Amino acid sequence: MSQVIPAEWAPHRAMWVGWPSHPELWDDLEQARDEVEGLVLALAGPGREQVRLMVGTEEALVGTQGRFAGVENVTVVPALFGDIWLRDTGPIFGPGSKTAAAFEFNGWGEKYIYEHDTEVAAQIGAFSGVPLTRHSAILEGGSLDHDGLGTILTTRQCLLNPNRNKGWQENTAGIVLEEALGARKIIWLGDGLLNDHTDGHVDNLARFVAPGVVACPIAFGTNDPNAEAYDACAAAITASTDAEGTPLKVLRIPSPGMVVDADERPVPASHMNFLIANGAVIVPTYGNAMAARLACEALATVFPDHEIIPLPSKAILTGGGSFHCISQQEPA
Repeated sequence: MSQVIPAEWAPHRAMWVGWPSHPELWDDLEQARDEVEGLVLALAGPGREQVRLMVGTEEALVGTQGRFAGVENVTVVPALFGDIWLRDTGPIFGPGSKTAAAFEFNGWGEKYIYEHDTEVAAQIGAFSGVPLTRHSAILEGGSLDHDGLGTILTTRQCLLNPNRNKGWQENTAGIVLEEALGARKIIWLGDGLLNDHTDGHVDNLARFVAPGVVACPIAFGTNDPNAEAYDACAAAITASTDAEGTPLKVLRIPSPGMVVDADERPVPASHMNFLIANGAVIVPTYGNAMAARLACEALATVFPDHEIIPLPSKAILTGGGSFHCISQQEPA
């Protein structure tokens, strides 16, 4: 069995972030870049992260280098990738970043196949100087959340989806997670957010915020399309214990409410896609100031030693995710 994956709030030696590099993938490329720049600058603040900013095309490289010239704690890393969701295509680092687990990637169930996405883990491993342990299972990092004690949160909708690993059942997946990531206990949730192309990644639904404490949304407004999923998630967590046998507590955090795209179709906007950094928690916001304020106030109760930083992520969301999705930490 591998060593247990550290919790995200454990100290990091570096944070990887993907830079919007391919214009054809974005409704508003410049706004997406401005939003990612805001994230990078927040991460690179004094005493926080060494940011490794992965840029996926030669065309994007020069402008990115100019944008961050002179910014301390930011290293621009030329690379090849199809899209910026490094949480899913990159490796999952173990304790002390001495090793990292690399899984197969099939474009979220063969829905989005882009050149070079299957090469991201190797590039990150090579730049970081971390040897990769390869696993034949298809799995994205955003489909899991870790408490540092061997408890893993995930959803059946994603992890048992036959568009990833045909024939997987809970026990099959459990063996893989135990061997590859040191899982001692898996908490199975049901469905993720409506219209989430990842088939219900847990990092949009529920996140560990402390040992024995899981944050999950509560509906904001009367027309929140995910109200039932949120309540089902909270009920499942309340009925669970972690790997130590401790009953789990639930912290309900207001969702952004109904957020729609240009065609008035609900999109999977989530405050759960926050990123826990050294000294800060960066929270994505989507235009509802009250919902964002309440979400940040709730997170402040469990991160009293972190600065809670809300930042806009509406343009990033049009690409399919938010701050947690475009990042991956290297534990110290």
